[in-house]
Amino acid sequence: MKKSILFLYILISPFFWGLLSASTIDATVHSEKIVLGSGCFWGAEKGYESLPGVIDAVSGYADGKGVRATYREITKLKNKFNDNNHAEVVEVTYNKNIISTEQLLMHYFESHDPTQLNRQGNDIGTQYRSIILYSTAEQKKVIDRVLKTFQELLSAAGYGSIATSVKPIRKFYKAEKYHQDYIAKNPNGYCPDHSTGVKFVKKETIEILDNSDLLSGKHMIVIEAEGYCPYCDKFRSDVVKNYYGDIPLVFRLANQLQGLEIKSPTWATPTILFLENGKESFGYQGYLSPKEFYEALGYFKLRDSEAYKVAFQQGTDARFCKEYEIFKNTPDGIFVDKLSGAPLFDTKDRFNSNTGWLSFTAPIKGSVYTKPDNSYGLRRTEIRSVTSDIHLGHVFPDGPNGMPRYCINATVLEFKPRDDLS
Repeated sequence: MKKSILFLYILISPFFWGLLSASTIDATVHSEKIVLGSGCFWGAEKGYESLPGVIDAVSGYADGKGVRATYREITKLKNKFNDNNHAEVVEVTYNKNIISTEQLLMHYFESHDPTQLNRQGNDIGTQYRSIILYSTAEQKKVIDRVLKTFQELLSAAGYGSIATSVKPIRKFYKAEKYHQDYIAKNPNGYCPDHSTGVKFVKKETIEILDNSDLLSGKHMIVIEAEGYCPYCDKFRSDVVKNYYGDIPLVFRLANQLQGLEIKSPTWATPTILFLENGKESFGYQGYLSPKEFYEALGYFKLRDSEAYKVAFQQGTDARFCKEYEIFKNTPDGIFVDKLSGAPLFDTKDRFNSNTGWLSFTAPIKGSVYTKPDNSYGLRRTEIRSVTSDIHLGHVFPDGPNGMPRYCINATVLEFKPRDDLS
């Protein structure tokens, strides 16, 4: 039985605690279960566990009636040819983003002789019958198609009719502990091979992408589905469409992560991964709202810097800070959100207020919003970024010529010369 571990990253941000405490995730789940019987379950379980994309494989019993689901009971002589006996089976949980139902079934048919009835080689009895127990109607369609194709291949090779029984799963009984991972615990144990030698004609359908550019620096990967994923579309619409930040955001399928050190499970889409030098720092399964995404990105990019405290803890830059001194006399251009890259302020609206903080008479239209701020016993108006929702500063009514003064923290901005703007 393969142990699957969900890697959780407990970070010092309330954002992460909120995500981890959520009971559900908004994601398209791509994991499914199917129960497969092909004779002795010891070797079968080991075979499934070796397949990329298989999350778990558990030996057990199924499809019996009136017989207790234990190894001792199903192997009794009276049940050897009992049609109501349980079959030895393996419950396979798999990530369809990596291995399709079709690919799993191809392995299943190739790894035993499905033309044998109630036996596999010298293992004789109803407990060794070939059987597939499906959990969805879509699986049933794939089973019928794959079975038909393999029957044609077997017939061409001189074999008879497939005897595999195909039914919906009713109840799966996990086998005794000593049966789980039997071959791994007993490497010299009994692992018969009753395959016919007949193989499917496999087509290479996976596009292998070059991930070498992701091995240095910081990157974000969004794992999407090969088919339709409504939460992926929503993430693109709500977040990606307005992201212009300097940390690259790329898209991959779960089977296109070659060369990268990924820890998070990939059976739900979208899954958002934050990588540094090709290694995952942390990840999240499911849809992230813009606010959640930028809080995660803020931690990833800024960590414990002054900029992080300003952006997410409503801190304030020190007067005449280093960034202020750099930004107070820049060439013509615009100041952008440090996380989203969205334009916020134009140098044409900048003026020297002699306060030690960047000052503007106006933001770029639609780039910020205001909210009351009554902290510290003061009545002020806070300025926040529309795209990332980070704290930028405050607006006061004491600008030049009766105009407002937008007092902005330089540490949460980045500057782009106008000549560099496309």
